[in-house]
Amino acid sequence: MRVVAAGSRAGRRHIAALTGRAATVLDARTVRQAAKIVEQVRRDGDRALVALARRLDGSAARRAADLRLRVAAHRGPADPSADAAELPAGFREALERAIAAVERFHAPQARRGYRLASDDGVELEERVLPLARVGIYVPGGRASYPSTVVMTVVPARLAGVAEIVVATPAAAFHGSAALRYTLARLGVEEVWGLGGAQAVAALAYGTESVRRVDKIVGPGGAWVTAAKRLVAGDVAIDGLAGPSEVVIVADAEADPALLAADLLAQAEHDPLAAAVLITPARQLARRVAAAVAEQLAELAATGGASGRGGRAGRGDGTKNAGRADGPGHAEGAGAAGRASAATARAALDNFGAALLVDGWEEALALVERIAPEHLQLVGAGAEALAERVRSAGAVFVGAATPEVFGDYVAGPSHVLPTCGSARFASALGVEDFLRRSHTVRFSAAAAARWAEAAACLAAAEGLPAHAAAARRRLT
Repeated sequence: MRVVAAGSRAGRRHIAALTGRAATVLDARTVRQAAKIVEQVRRDGDRALVALARRLDGSAARRAADLRLRVAAHRGPADPSADAAELPAGFREALERAIAAVERFHAPQARRGYRLASDDGVELEERVLPLARVGIYVPGGRASYPSTVVMTVVPARLAGVAEIVVATPAAAFHGSAALRYTLARLGVEEVWGLGGAQAVAALAYGTESVRRVDKIVGPGGAWVTAAKRLVAGDVAIDGLAGPSEVVIVADAEADPALLAADLLAQAEHDPLAAAVLITPARQLARRVAAAVAEQLAELAATGGASGRGGRAGRGDGTKNAGRADGPGHAEGAGAAGRASAATARAALDNFGAALLVDGWEEALALVERIAPEHLQLVGAGAEALAERVRSAGAVFVGAATPEVFGDYVAGPSHVLPTCGSARFASALGVEDFLRRSHTVRFSAAAAARWAEAAACLAAAEGLPAHAAAARRRLT
């Protein structure tokens, strides 16, 4: 992990690469190929889905119905199903804690609208309505992701969405009892074994078997992201996910082993993930770089980084927009478990660095420029910046608050803006599954009182028919 001064030529070059990462995701070739797949599904419907599944995924499906995945009914805490029997030790208890935390955080976001009535006969109402049908994409490239199901389905349920349909690579579904169990636990009944651009196209436009949705949410690789950009406008989307990223701002007293573990937890998402340390302490930066090298070697040798920093988190891959789901969305190959040390090493080579700054003001300015998906603030000096940060998807304050808690158990959805979009975009929440509608009612007397004002404004805009329509209410 390189250590460079932020103001040096190498530092400026690295910062420019960080702030320009979006261009590495949606290159022209990816967009062109995704467009061909989207158009094929839009034109040929089920026939295209089956052909793409057979050609790109190695599926044996002969008809679209074969792509529908069966989710067993959840039978409660003592569920005796085969999926429950295959779960890792402690998974059910951990899942329940995660679901409760997400419900607790997002429940206050639910809105009911309001009414206003004036004495002059005007009644106004804002109606807040849940979307009728929502499609959720759950990645499945380097692992399967039950956490993504929790972080998307729970807010949708709280919003009151009536129909939730999940698309995920079939191999990930079949290879993970934890994923199947989580879908059953949350009552998701419609699941399609579809990945990549074809999944997005099917959800956006519908086929003979897959009914179109009102909105598509959830992260995915470059092909998913390209397809979401292509269909936006025909269907609502939550945003364009890029490779996952963490920026850690730390002072000299921070534990380098903990910082290294947190950086590696993010780097193992994808070769294009970003793991960056910002600090005014040169000695800390060097110690963190050494700890990263040591833990990376452990990860390669044993599959996990130990030591005081603990095991490097598996990560949830939910913001991953690397190349894992190419046209054939190798996501479907469904490698479960931790990403390889080679992935983390590639990410650190591409976008990993310890950036040295002169002080906390420079650190804050750099954070605002990068606008990271995840920001960790560690140490008294760094933590003092928490209230001043404006451009970050989520902020984790203190050494005891790693970003990996946000991936699984903290409560806020881990579907966050990436690649600098935290300057203007927000985390996924209940409001993403709601739409607002206005109802207006004027009494005849109120219409007569307001008509001339409306007509005057219409005339000023050069719209005489508007003015005439208003003045007809004068009597």
